[in-house]
Amino acid sequence: SGRLVMLNVEEGRRAMKGEVLGEIESTEYRADVARAEASLELAKQRLLELRNGNRPEEIEQSQAELAESEATLKQLEAEWKRNSQLVKTNIVTEQEFEVTESKYRAMQRRVERLRFALKLMKDGPREERIEVARAEVKQVEAELVKARWKLDNCTIRAPITGTILKKNAEEGNIVNPVAFNGSFSICDMADLSDLEVSLDIQERDVSRVYAGQRCKVRADAFSDRVYEGVVSRLMPIADRAKGAIPVRIKLTVPAAEEGVYLKPEMGAIVSFLSDGPHTKAAKPVVDSSPNFSAPPDLSSPATASPATDSPVVESPPQNLDSKN
Repeated sequence: SGRLVMLNVEEGRRAMKGEVLGEIESTEYRADVARAEASLELAKQRLLELRNGNRPEEIEQSQAELAESEATLKQLEAEWKRNSQLVKTNIVTEQEFEVTESKYRAMQRRVERLRFALKLMKDGPREERIEVARAEVKQVEAELVKARWKLDNCTIRAPITGTILKKNAEEGNIVNPVAFNGSFSICDMADLSDLEVSLDIQERDVSRVYAGQRCKVRADAFSDRVYEGVVSRLMPIADRAKGAIPVRIKLTVPAAEEGVYLKPEMGAIVSFLSDGPHTKAAKPVVDSSPNFSAPPDLSSPATASPATDSPVVESPPQNLDSKN
């Protein structure tokens, strides 16, 4: 979602799949990508540091500190032993002896701590810490993929090759696909070479209609133009109120006449043809694209005419639907 900074939409214009139809302001999304890239680099460097372990210079520094403390410990040990003898002859007071002993014991603990620290530096980080760092890298990589995906979506491209039916937004509008008010899309598109007729067949006639049956379709506006069609599917549920079965007819529209004579929502009359004596019952077909069809308003029931290679069922005016 965002503000439209460029719009290339005009009703009736044919757009190719992948063609840029508009662009959304992308400043925020570019910043998100840059932030995710920086976070990824930081996570990778942390993982690399754990994998490589401590530098040789750091280990040598710890060894030097340990050697210094061990030397000081020897000196304090000798002083402590000497004062332990002198305190017996009262040459050294009890307080001086206690101070010497305290320094000696403290240096012992310091040497032990430095030895453990040197061992840890040589062993390197725990494997669990490396796994945590590796997981952080994967997490940031996923965030980067999401940020780039959002940035790519700022460029709006035609999802199909088709005709722009309706313009829903203007340049400068805020577009939000989940908004209840305002613009939720920039336009409606449809492939006008792939049309269907949506109609209802009365239950008494549905036994003469089957999937794959040939049809003749003519629009009310251009009754002299007849198009070949075929029954693509019979819906799996009937309309109890109308006592009819919804049927979809797929049309064959020549490329030169695409969007010229047959347009979505126009009325049409369908004649179902038979290649010979036909007694086959209706064959149910699963509706594979229910969003592309809408039930028409019928004003009169269908009529039957069982003639070979001629209409066996003729419907009243129906609605043309496009797959958009």
